[in-house]
Amino acid sequence: MLVITGANGQLGAAIIENLLRSRPAQELVASVRDPSQAAALAARGVQVRAGDFAQPGTLRTAFAGADQVLIVSANKLGEEARRLHQAAIEAAHAAGASRILYTSHMGARPDSFFEPGLNHAASEAMLAAQSVPYTSLRHGFYAESALHMVGRGLQAGLLRTPEDGPVSWTTRADLAEADARLLTEPGRFNGLTPPLTAAEAVTMADLAALASEVTGREVRHETVTDDAWVQAQVAHGVPEPVAKLLLGSFRASRRGDFAAVDPTLETLLGRRPQSMREVLARALQSPSQA
Repeated sequence: MLVITGANGQLGAAIIENLLRSRPAQELVASVRDPSQAAALAARGVQVRAGDFAQPGTLRTAFAGADQVLIVSANKLGEEARRLHQAAIEAAHAAGASRILYTSHMGARPDSFFEPGLNHAASEAMLAAQSVPYTSLRHGFYAESALHMVGRGLQAGLLRTPEDGPVSWTTRADLAEADARLLTEPGRFNGLTPPLTAAEAVTMADLAALASEVTGREVRHETVTDDAWVQAQVAHGVPEPVAKLLLGSFRASRRGDFAAVDPTLETLLGRRPQSMREVLARALQSPSQA
């Protein structure tokens, strides 16, 4: 029995969709906070169970009979995220799972400038402290996050960012496919995976150049100070704490935290991962994507 948490979220739903191509639906359990939101999965034969990291008692039922539990990391920060992940890890252990998988990040490190990197490093330490085999899926930085962070600038033709470094932006779809593959191959990785990344790392200047190519119009890039960038984000309606959180990703990229490129994802997929050129072509609706 394979249990996938957050199964009606973007990543969890995509993982289950990939699993359904190779595994019988009755072998899959979708753990969600609100089962009514996963009625479509239930209609396809997937077992849908109520499971809420914030209510650990629900996880005993959600994880019952699990051979493997895939914990999709919570969309929370700080102590709250660590508490939620601890509850899920302990529940998977108590359920007798033979392996726990966790969706981590290539930039996980205890001294990260990027707060999610701190959370993932703490969760990996929790996994290592359990007496259960585990696999921490060190995902590349989501390509969708890049679009969220700089899409306005790319559309406007002027991308202003703080000083940055190369990032191996990787699509959620490719990562979901790889995660599903690893769930069906229990002995593939123990402990931390290599970085699961696309085939190249690019800077913000590179993104501007790629956007120019796929749209046929010039997109310029300018580097601004950290403070100026935060102020500009706030002026566009981004809450200041969120702007400072995002600034942490630029600071981490300067240090090279997201620059690694590894062939593991391509090997798992059996094809080259999607590139940022392809991602931008779709997002910016360029005629060149035809």
